[in-house]
Order: sequence, then C-alpha cells, then structure tokens
Amino acid sequence: MKFTQTDIDHIAGVLNARVKKMGDNYRLTLSNEEAGRKISLEIYPDTQIGDKTGNLIIVYANNAFLQLQFCTGYVISKMLGEVTFVARHQGRISGLIVESTAGCSLYANVDESLLSGDFTQLGPEVMMTSIALSLSEQVFEKEDGRVDADALDDETSE
Repeated sequence: MKFTQTDIDHIAGVLNARVKKMGDNYRLTLSNEEAGRKISLEIYPDTQIGDKTGNLIIVYANNAFLQLQFCTGYVISKMLGEVTFVARHQGRISGLIVESTAGCSLYANVDESLLSGDFTQLGPEVMMTSIALSLSEQVFEKEDGRVDADALDDETSE
C-alpha cells in the first residue's frame, strides 16, 4: 500500500491531530495536556529504506523514538481513538499503535500464529500483544492494507 492524502486525513481525524506536509512526508502532532504528553507521528509514504522502498512510520515522544519500517497497512478505530500501523515479515508481525490521547505502544517481532489462537491459553504478558494486534490479520487479507475496525464491528452485528 501507499499512503495517500485521504489516508493521512482519515488518520489525523481519528487521532484529532494537526497535520503538516513536510516535503515527502507528513507530520501529525498529538497532545494530551491533562497527562502532559505530546508526540509527533511522521508518515513517509514509499520512501527509500536502504536499497528498497517502503512506508516508514516514526513516533517522536519525550522519552522515546519508535520506528516501523516497511509498514504494510493500518487498522483504524474511531471508537478507540487509535491507529495501529503494521508490518509483516517472514511470519512475524510488528505493530505500532498511536492513540489520540498522545500515547503509543510498540509490539515487535510477534509470531503471526499468536494472533488467531486462543487468547485464554496465553500467559498474561503475551495475551495483551495478541489482543492488541489481532485485527492486523485483516490488513494482510485486504489488498489495499486499510482496515476500519469500526466498520468490522458493524458487519458482525448485522
């Protein structure tokens, strides 16, 4: 997938973020004054990464720098106020979750089989990862790499 202006606008809307076009990338700024958090999310569509090209997602926070290379798609949820950017490589999934409250989480190198198994059979330290990334399977099943989690919920309730 390649991020379009429509994708950026949709992501910014869910995250309640300000967007600024910065040459070949987009910077989204999120803040949560109550919690004292502020983060910047940068999306580099189809950019050079070594000798290949792919989507690059970067989060700058006060105490962290997170990067997801070769992002293959995203799951968006207005209800949860978050976007999960995902990458897949040789049976492993990595996910970078950005929240509208200026929070973020990174799950890296997760065995793909953990996403569709029985969560109750996993230890609590692994269960959270499986639950957080469970909808990423939908991203890999879709050609365009875009999943609206709220629309999935509507489809299952019909």
